[in-house]
Amino acid sequence: MATLEDLGVSAFINILSAFVFLLLFAALRVQPVNDRVYFPKLYLTGQRSHHPRGFVNLDICSYFRFLSWVPGALRMSQPELIHHAGLDSVVYLRIYTLGLKIFLPIMIVALLVLIPVNVSGGTLLNLRKEVVFSNIDKLSISNVSPGSNSNVAFMRLHFLASQKRCADQFTVIVRNIPHVSSHSTSETVDEFFRRNHPDHYLGQQAVYNANRYAKLVKKKERLQNWLDYYQLKFERHPGKRPIGRTGCLGFCGREVDQIDYYRARISELDKKLASERQRVLNDPKAVMPVAFVTFDSRWGAAVCAQTQQSKNPTQWLTDWAPEPRDVYWQNLAIPFFSLSIRKFLISVAVFALVFFYMIPIAFVQSLANLEGIEKVAPFLRPVIEAKVVKYFLQGFLPGLALKIFLYILPTVLMIMSKVEGYVSLSSLERRTASKYYYFMLVNVFLGSIIAGTAFEQLYAFIHQPPTQIPRTIGVAIPMKATFFMTYIMVDGWAGIANEILRVKPLVIYHLKNMFIVKTERDRERAMDPGSIGLAENLPSLQLYFLLGLVYAVVTPILLPFIIIFFAFAFLVYRHQIINVYNQEYESAAAFWPQVHSRIIASLLISHVTLFGLMSTMKAAYSTPLLIFLPLLTIWFHYYCKSRFEPAFRKYPLEEAMEKDKLERASEPNLNLKSYLSNAYLHPIFHMFEQQQEGEEQREEKVEVRIDKAQKQQRNHHRQEEEEESQATAHHYYHHHHEQTTTTHEHYHQHEHMSMSSSQYHMTDGSPSPPHFVYHYGVDP
Repeated sequence: MATLEDLGVSAFINILSAFVFLLLFAALRVQPVNDRVYFPKLYLTGQRSHHPRGFVNLDICSYFRFLSWVPGALRMSQPELIHHAGLDSVVYLRIYTLGLKIFLPIMIVALLVLIPVNVSGGTLLNLRKEVVFSNIDKLSISNVSPGSNSNVAFMRLHFLASQKRCADQFTVIVRNIPHVSSHSTSETVDEFFRRNHPDHYLGQQAVYNANRYAKLVKKKERLQNWLDYYQLKFERHPGKRPIGRTGCLGFCGREVDQIDYYRARISELDKKLASERQRVLNDPKAVMPVAFVTFDSRWGAAVCAQTQQSKNPTQWLTDWAPEPRDVYWQNLAIPFFSLSIRKFLISVAVFALVFFYMIPIAFVQSLANLEGIEKVAPFLRPVIEAKVVKYFLQGFLPGLALKIFLYILPTVLMIMSKVEGYVSLSSLERRTASKYYYFMLVNVFLGSIIAGTAFEQLYAFIHQPPTQIPRTIGVAIPMKATFFMTYIMVDGWAGIANEILRVKPLVIYHLKNMFIVKTERDRERAMDPGSIGLAENLPSLQLYFLLGLVYAVVTPILLPFIIIFFAFAFLVYRHQIINVYNQEYESAAAFWPQVHSRIIASLLISHVTLFGLMSTMKAAYSTPLLIFLPLLTIWFHYYCKSRFEPAFRKYPLEEAMEKDKLERASEPNLNLKSYLSNAYLHPIFHMFEQQQEGEEQREEKVEVRIDKAQKQQRNHHRQEEEEESQATAHHYYHHHHEQTTTTHEHYHQHEHMSMSSSQYHMTDGSPSPPHFVYHYGVDP
C-alpha cells in the first residue's frame, strides 16, 4: 500500500505538473497567435472582432502577470454570467461551490477532532502481525480502539420567467402518432389537435427520416475539405498541379489531377443530394409518426405537454420540445416501438461493460498493493524494493492508469445513449452521465475497495481464523484512501491544470492554420471552443462528493485533497466558461435533480460504510444510533424531491399565463405563425451552398411547396419552380432571426406563408394551419 513517502512523491509529481501547465498557459495565452485558442468564446459573442497583430508578445511585463486570469474569472457577476453563458454553466459552477460549503466545515472538524482521536488509538500496532498497514493508516478510523465512544429551483424558475421568447416555449413534440387510413400524418395531427386544442393550436412541422441525406451532406463536407486543401496547395505553387492516386491512402489506383477529381466527385454528389432530397419530400414513408406542434401561447403548450392526450396511453405521447439547437435529429427517425427494446439491450450492454472492466481495474489496484504482492510472490521483491520503482508504482502509476482506462469511456457511453433513442443533446448528456456515474461507483469506488482489499489482505485471510475476516475487512477498507488520494492528485490537480492549457485544441488549431486556413472565416472555423462536457464532468464531480462524504469520518486526511480540487476546478472552469466554452444548448439546469440525488446517494453510502465499520469494531452501544442517519437522509431526499423536483419537470401554468399576458401587452402585433413556421425544419433541408473565396457561383433554387393539409389528396405532388440567379460572395445561414457565418457550409432559410382562405379551410369551416414554402439551394 502507499506510504507517506509514496504520497509525497505523487504530490510532488502532480503539483509540479500542475505548476508547469499553469506556467505554459500563462505564457501561451498572451501570444497573439494563440488568441483564438484561449478566447474563442469572445470571438463567437462578438466581444472580440479583430485578431491581435503579431506572432509573439514582446511585452515582458505581461509575462509576470501570470495569475491575472484568476481575478478575471471571478470578476463577472452571476447575472452577467447567466447572460453570457447560460444557466446550465452557472449551475454547473455552483456544484463546485456546494462542494466547498460541504467539505470545508467537515475538514475543520475532522482535523481538529477526528484525526487526533485516530492517532491516539493503537489498534494497528496490535494487529501488525495480521494486517498490512502504513503510517498514514494511523490517521484513519482503522487505528481507533475497539469499543471506543434549492436555491437552484428558484434560479431555474426565475431564468425561465426572464428568458426571451424562444420557439421551444410554444412547441410540443408529439410521438407515436397513430396511422389513419386515407390520411397523411400531417392531416392526422391537424385533425387531432384542432379537435382537442381548438383555442390554442397553431400549426405543426412534420418530421422526415432524412438520415441518409445527412450522411451525403457529411460526405460532401469531407470532399470539399480535400478540394480546398488541394486548391490552396496549387495557389501556393501555381506551376505544379497536385497529382495523386485514387486508391487507399494515395498509394494505389490511377493517377489523377486532384482538383479535377474532387470537383467531379462533388458534382456527382450534388446530383445525389438533389435526388435524395426530392425522394424524402415525396415519399410518404419518409414522414415519421413524430411532429413538432406549435401553439399560440405558452399556456396552451404547457397544458398539452403536461397532460395525457388520448385514452390509449401509448399513443399521442407529448412532451416539451427541446430548443431547435438541442434536437438530435437522427433519433427522431427511430420507430417508437423499438425504443423499449433498445433501452433493454443497452442496459444489458452497460452491465456487461461494467462487469468486464473490473479486470483492468483489479490489475490497476494490484500495482498499488506491492507489499501484498511480495508476500504472495516473493521472487519479485528485488525489483519492488528499489525505491524509485516503488515510489513511482505506488504513488503515481495507479491513479494515472485508472485515468487512462476511464478516458475512452464517455465516448463509448455516449454512443450507447444515442442508440437508446433520446431526441435531444441535453438528454443524451444526462443519460451518458448516469451510465458513467454507475460505472465509476462500481468500478472506481467499490471495485477499488473490494479488489484492493481482498488482494492486499490475501495473506492475512489465509493465515487467520475465519471469525477474524470481518474484523480484518473492517480495518482494511479505510486504508484504500491512499489510492484515492493519488487519483485525486492526478485527475483533480494535474488534470484540471491540463484543462486550462488546452493542449489538444492548441495543436489542432495551429495545424489547421498552417495547412488549411486561407481566409479569416477559415480561421474562425478552425477554432474549437468545446463545451463543459457534462457527460464526463458531472460523474467525476459526483465521485468526489462520494469520496469526501465516505472518508470524512473514516480517513479525514483525504479532505484537504478534495478541498483543493473544488477550489482549483471552480477557478479554472469559471475562466473557461467566460472565455472558451461555447454553449451548445440551454436546458435551464435540467441536470440538477441528478446531482442532488447522487449527493444523497453518497450520504447513504457513507452511512452504511460507517455502520459496517463501527459494527466490526465492537461499538455495540453507538452502532444502533447510526440507524437514524439513513432514515433522516431518505426523509430529506423525499421532501426535496416532492417540493423542488416539479420545477425541473413541469412548467407552472401560472407562470406561463403571466408571461403570455405580458408579451401580448408589450407586443400586440406579434405574428407567432411567422415566428414559429420554420423553427423545427430539419437543418439539412436549409440551402446547402459552397463558396469559393473571390469567385461568384451560379446556383439553382428549387422551390418546394409543402401543402400539409392537402398532401395526401394531391398524391404527394410537389410544384417546383426553378430560378437561375448569380450568387454573391456573401453566403449565410439564417436560423430564426439570427445569422451565423461559417467557412465552407452556408445555409439560408426562407419561409413563406400563404393566407388564401380557399386553400386553408377544412370541411368543418375552421382554418387549417398555414402552408410552408421552403427554398433549397442545389449546387450546379
